[in-house]
Amino acid sequence: MRVLGIESSCDEFAAAVVERGRRVLSNVVASQIDLHARYGGVVPEVASRAHLRAAIPVVDQALREAGGGWHGIDAVAATYGPGLAGSLLVGLNVAKSLAFGRGLPFLGVNHLEGHIYANWLEDGSGRGDPEQPALCLVVSGGHTDLIHMQDHGRYHRLGRTRDDAAGEAFDKVARLLGLGFPGGPVIERVAAGVAVPDFELPRAWLRGTDDFSFSGLKTAVLHLTRDAAPPPREQIAAAFQTSVVDVLAEKTARAARSAGVRQVLLAGGVASNSALRREITARSPVPVRFPPPRYCTDNAVMIAGCAYFHLARGERSPLSLDVQPNLKFA
Repeated sequence: MRVLGIESSCDEFAAAVVERGRRVLSNVVASQIDLHARYGGVVPEVASRAHLRAAIPVVDQALREAGGGWHGIDAVAATYGPGLAGSLLVGLNVAKSLAFGRGLPFLGVNHLEGHIYANWLEDGSGRGDPEQPALCLVVSGGHTDLIHMQDHGRYHRLGRTRDDAAGEAFDKVARLLGLGFPGGPVIERVAAGVAVPDFELPRAWLRGTDDFSFSGLKTAVLHLTRDAAPPPREQIAAAFQTSVVDVLAEKTARAARSAGVRQVLLAGGVASNSALRREITARSPVPVRFPPPRYCTDNAVMIAGCAYFHLARGERSPLSLDVQPNLKFA
């Protein structure tokens, strides 16, 4: 089964073709980073208008790169939430129109579940599928969740952020430090030159829960930047990243021990952070798996891959499916 997937939940319009949920045949992403960088964050109306211009060229390129055009495409899938309403509308309606016009099955995919299924994609290492039950840390610009994945389609959320998501905190701190957008890659790059920060920033442990909080950490950085003689920004970036990684890694390791899982799966844009990967791997009581960086950030490969497992179980979505910007998961 070959699935054409479309992802448009935020500032990137992407299309991809994936075979049997694992083999990537094409992967095309139209990024808007340069478009939004001047604003220090994503402007929803600007993003949705850019999606309208990118949609058909991106889909056409994905079909060409996969080979055979529409021949061999068995289904169409798209993200329907969570995300920015206008951005979601473009991708979802393009996907539904293509499915209807071609007489193909259609499936709407939860964006967060798609991130998890990036771990099923072939990466050239020869590894088999992830082992279940698994603990999934979904950590991105809008979400920081710990999910107990018992089996395909069976999830239970153990913890979530109570305020800022980790990726959101990276973006806001990068803005405070004048480092630009997006914040995650630039903070990691600036912090790489500091072996051990000269000072520590606070950690919100929220004892007795698997929840997260990064708002207080962000406020601590704000106060530092307003000092008469603030520390060098590479020191602040390193101390900030160390605090975020410490909390994410420790709480994930504790939850893995408590839940008795067989593997830990990282997912989402922040999962591409090398310090986070190292710390979770070092602390986890079970093997840790994460996708290649190109599949951690938003892409359509993960949407097509996730859709395969639903379609294989006979699941379909009606063409009346609407976007759900605040769609919940687990």
